Amino acid sequence: MLNRMLAETLRSSPKSILLLGPRQVGKSTLLKSLKPDLKINLSLESEYMQFLSQAERLPSLILGQNPKSVFIDEIQRIPSLLNTIQAIIDDFSNPPKFYLSGSSARKLKRGNANLLPGRIFIYHLSGLCNTELQDRIDPYRAMSLGLLPEPYLSENQKFAEKLLRDYSATYLVEEIQSEALTRDLQGFSRFLKVLSAMSGSILDYTKISNKSNVSRTSVIRFMEILEDTLIAERIYCYPHTTAEIVKHPKLFFFDTGVLNGLLGNFGISEDRVGNLFEHLVYALLKNSMYANDIQGQLYFFRTRNGLEVDFLLEIGDKLYAIEVKADSVFESDTKSLLAFQKYCPNLEKCFIVSPKESLQRKIGSIIICGISELVKEIEGL
Repeated sequence: MLNRMLAETLRSSPKSILLLGPRQVGKSTLLKSLKPDLKINLSLESEYMQFLSQAERLPSLILGQNPKSVFIDEIQRIPSLLNTIQAIIDDFSNPPKFYLSGSSARKLKRGNANLLPGRIFIYHLSGLCNTELQDRIDPYRAMSLGLLPEPYLSENQKFAEKLLRDYSATYLVEEIQSEALTRDLQGFSRFLKVLSAMSGSILDYTKISNKSNVSRTSVIRFMEILEDTLIAERIYCYPHTTAEIVKHPKLFFFDTGVLNGLLGNFGISEDRVGNLFEHLVYALLKNSMYANDIQGQLYFFRTRNGLEVDFLLEIGDKLYAIEVKADSVFESDTKSLLAFQKYCPNLEKCFIVSPKESLQRKIGSIIICGISELVKEIEGL
């Protein structure tokens, strides 16, 4: 079994844990590897119905078995159970440590869930990160199949593609329909197809509305569903400059393989490689921040007159600029970063990252590197 970076952090935590992440990223596998004494799987209908109808079931199980640790999978299915967990933590003389997992922050929010402030630490898990792959990421494989553990590590390309094609159907049926996040499943399905084709671009809500034949209000609501279920994220233009910037955000899916599964296209053709590599850089930055529990914020930068930087990563009071290029890097490729430095003269570091670059080098003050080298720099911050 692949060792996940968060494992030791969760094991040694003095507090109980809520681990959030999309489906199939390995939350259950990770928490089971911590060998909890009591396991409760709310994705199983039989267990779900028992705990839904018997509010006293969890305290009675703990009193009867006296476990040191309890794992509850898919806690978002019964948000009210968090109130019971708080009572156990507060009132029992020797309460167990809880490991909770969830794939829908939306269900927790809409269920007015008590997220146990002061009693629980919240972590995120996404796809594989650079360190988990021992600094040996295959960028072209990851552009095609993404970084979910099972597809990326599979030796069978067709099997991996099948998994990822089925992901969108599973997501629609299990996450959207069964959780009643929207009644308009057909409209949401059309929206998802249109949005996946526009992923990585500046969002035009009116255009998405027209192409998917759903209202603009529904587009915004559907976008919130994607974000709350951790499937996609809007990132915004960096606001702390004097430049006239664009106001609309970009959207990125959390995994290139899932994006390709939605599109039904796992090829890395010349017309797709730039967008796919940008998605991969986004995914690896997020995966590594989650795995190392780094609190950071991703932005992009674009002015109204066309100056653009692909990503800005803000960690504390430090800002890092990252330009993404799917081909070899030349001195002329540094122009955008050099121009951006005029707006942010206190930049900590500037990078241009490319799958064609295997050794780190510099052009002036700008670091040119491959994707593993970029992420190692970020992980060392």
